[in-house]
Order: sequence, then C-alpha cells, then structure tokens
Amino acid sequence: MNAPSVSVLQVEGLAKRVKLEDETLTILESVDLTINPGESVAIIGPSGSGKSTLLSLLAGLDQPSAGSIRLMGQPFDSLSEDGRAAARAGTVGFVFQNFQLLPALTALENVMLPLELQGAADARQRAQALLEQVGLDHRLEHLPGRLSGGEQQRVAIARAFATRPQLLFADEPTGNLDAKNSDKIEALLFDLNREYGTTLVLVTHDRQLAARCERQLLLDNGTLEAANA
Repeated sequence: MNAPSVSVLQVEGLAKRVKLEDETLTILESVDLTINPGESVAIIGPSGSGKSTLLSLLAGLDQPSAGSIRLMGQPFDSLSEDGRAAARAGTVGFVFQNFQLLPALTALENVMLPLELQGAADARQRAQALLEQVGLDHRLEHLPGRLSGGEQQRVAIARAFATRPQLLFADEPTGNLDAKNSDKIEALLFDLNREYGTTLVLVTHDRQLAARCERQLLLDNGTLEAANA
C-alpha cells in the first residue's frame, strides 16, 4: 500500500498582526490552508485585503504573529531566517509583479544565478534552454533595462523554473503588463507549470487569471474561504 503524499503546504491558525502607536492592526486571522502536490491555487481579494502579506508568510519571507506553517511536511515558520532560506533553496520559486531582475546582469545571467548558487555545472546551458523556451533566445545578452515589461517577466518566469522548484509562488504576475502581454504570460506560466508538474500558488486581483487555477480562495476581512472565480 502506497503511503499518502505529504502536502506541499499545511497552514493552521495563521495570523498576522501589526502594532501601531495606539492600536493593533489585524491583517490575517485564523487562516487554515492545505495545498497538495501539483495543485494550482489562486488567492483573490480586494486591494488591501492582505493577499501579498499571506503570500510572504507562506513563502517564509515574513513571520506570522500566530499559527504554524509546514513546508513539504517539515516545520517552516519556526526556523530562523537562514533556515527558511535553506528550506526554500531548490524547492520554491518566485514570480513577482515588478519582475525583481538584477539590473546589472543580462537576461542569461539572471536565469543562471539560482543555478550557479546550487552549484550546477551546466547552469549556462540550462538557462539558455529556458530562455529559448520562453522565446527570448535573441535577448540573452540584453540587460533588463533594454527589455520590455513582457520580456522582463518572461525572464523572471524562466529564472523561477530554472531550479525546477516543487512550489512556485506568483504575486500579481501580470499586474504590470498590458492585456496582450498578460495573455502571453498567463499562457506561458501555466504551460510551464504543467510541463514541470509544479505546485502553483498565485495571488491576483484578476478573476480571469484566477479561473485558470484548479482552486480559487477569497481573502477578505483577514480570513480565507472558497470562492467562485
């Protein structure tokens, strides 16, 4: 009999509170969430509802005020900052709204970087193959400042998939793009996600993008519940 698969993310009672001068602001309260291998999950909600805060907590970029997070079955929130970074390495990838490319590195070098940090001997070949896959084989030596917004996001997606992560977080991945480029990036993101079998968790205000995910969750008033996207 096969052992049951371990969830990619297991969240219980997650809360985030921020102390102000004369009050405590509750951003998230009693969030429970289980994400299984290979799932695609969209977190939607109005502006200011805490979507990006939740994603930062799930990714270990911020720490919760209460609750627990397990990544690949292992305690995650209780680790030190260095411990969380080590747990993410090679396991978690990111795509951000504002691309987060290093401006002094070429497109090829940006994609090579996470592979080099892993010590991959074939970093250049793998990065070049990914950039070819996202249609940027003619932009390998261009710096980000010489690329359009759509091209920069394609580089960012190639970089996110470079280490073949088990879990990919995407924070408003089409938020800074026009409609035409948004459609291209959406298609690319989901095509690569299927090809690599990655678990995808994305935050978006775009219901059309959210509807491409298998599951949609609504974050509002600090709590998370199923939504009809």
